[in-house]
Amino acid sequence: GMNLKITGIHLDVTPALREHVEAKLERVTRHVDNVIAVSVTLSVDKLEQKAEVGVHLKGKDIHVEASNADMYAAIDTLIDKLDRQLIKHKDKLNSK
Repeated sequence: GMNLKITGIHLDVTPALREHVEAKLERVTRHVDNVIAVSVTLSVDKLEQKAEVGVHLKGKDIHVEASNADMYAAIDTLIDKLDRQLIKHKDKLNSK
């Protein structure tokens, strides 16, 4: 699959969490052909769970973050934001 790195800060990245992230990412990066690497950071700060993702594309880097009281919800918001950014990027490429 893709070159994916998931890091947990003050948080144990469980297999379930990892699978959740991988499955969601797979879905949104599927329609973009030039993904070189993806790095996800999941962290906990007091009561806030934060999810960040950096997508390294050919010629462009996209960085998005989201936070929520619930990590799974934070990840879902993150993926939605990322999806919009990727679609925007793709539309730009296609309109050239």
